[in-house]
Amino acid sequence: MSIVFIISGPSGSGKSSLVELLLRFVPGLDFSVSYTTRPPRGSERDGHEYFFVTCDESERMVAANEFLEYANVFGHSYGTARRSLDQAEAQGHDLLLDIDVQGALQLKGKIPDTISIFVLPPNREELESRLQNRGLDAEGVIQRRLAVASYEMTNYREYDYVLVNKRLEECADELRKIVLSERKRRSR
Repeated sequence: MSIVFIISGPSGSGKSSLVELLLRFVPGLDFSVSYTTRPPRGSERDGHEYFFVTCDESERMVAANEFLEYANVFGHSYGTARRSLDQAEAQGHDLLLDIDVQGALQLKGKIPDTISIFVLPPNREELESRLQNRGLDAEGVIQRRLAVASYEMTNYREYDYVLVNKRLEECADELRKIVLSERKRRSR
């Protein structure tokens, strides 16, 4: 049986960078590409960062019970396809998801032995700086993301592990150790 690993944290905490490093250094770990109704940003490509679908298609998938979890975030729907887990299990791999707090709580309700990891920035000032330096969002969007981040960070106690991403490489090493440790624990 595959182990499902969830990584959550506010926008700008470094989740995507951590996921990229983890996938590079831990074999047998598949990343679940989420579905979303939001339009692509920058150089995002369909099927790589997200599967970009219409609202109608997302609603159809929800009605057909094709999502392990789904949530509405910043006015757009996001979801994890059930088939991601099926494909990982068929290959004998574990599954890694980068999802928000709502989705993580849903998934833990359905798959209680899911391993959840919450990534925190070192402080609010650093988070704001990271969001501004990405250059992806207008100031109003950044302020909304900061407000949501404040809410999300109050939920860190619901997670099995909490990492503070002060230095990316050190945080990635801690994340790698968590995954390997959980694999050893489950194999006993």
